[in-house]
Amino acid sequence: MTSAPFPTGPINGVSGTAVAVRGDDIDTDRIIPARFLKCVTFSELGPAAFADDRAELNGQHPFDQSAHRGASILVVNRNFGCGSSREHAPQALMRWGIRAVIGESFAEIFFGNCLALGIPCLSVDHDVALAVQAAIEAEPALTLSADLDTLELRGGQGQLWPLSLAAGPRQMLHSGQWDATGQLLAHGAELAATAARLPYLQAFSVSG
Repeated sequence: MTSAPFPTGPINGVSGTAVAVRGDDIDTDRIIPARFLKCVTFSELGPAAFADDRAELNGQHPFDQSAHRGASILVVNRNFGCGSSREHAPQALMRWGIRAVIGESFAEIFFGNCLALGIPCLSVDHDVALAVQAAIEAEPALTLSADLDTLELRGGQGQLWPLSLAAGPRQMLHSGQWDATGQLLAHGAELAATAARLPYLQAFSVSG
């Protein structure tokens, strides 16, 4: 895991080492098993990411490999994040240290839950996904840079792969609109002024 700060504000790209988790149709129950959903907050979910898969592989899962500690980019295959709509899945990945996910395709709700956390889900074709995963496995220390301006993924050895992201989510990340809490805090004065003009809020304040 990494101690990297959680994302805030506009996001134009993500750089760092990466971890590859191979396989199609990896669902949210595998990303974060159901027994962890009873948590009161998300704060302790990071160590539980892929808990059952990791136990089954007895320390051989990529998330257990010391070479991938501190990785900030996750590279996956088809239909990642399918299954239930639990927001715990991207929360667990984020708290493990993931700041971007690159894959062949994503379940729609998982994609939206990631976007709400400022985690870009960037699409690549099948051959590119396999090539990037192979590059990571061959050189775990490889630094990747996912550029949301050029929609390119760059590797430290001169590698260059195309990325895809729809215009709407891309604009939300570029502008910081994904960060609803940040926007509210940044416009506190305007919100207070609006609230002061609302009769029903004024009446509540007097009666309270």
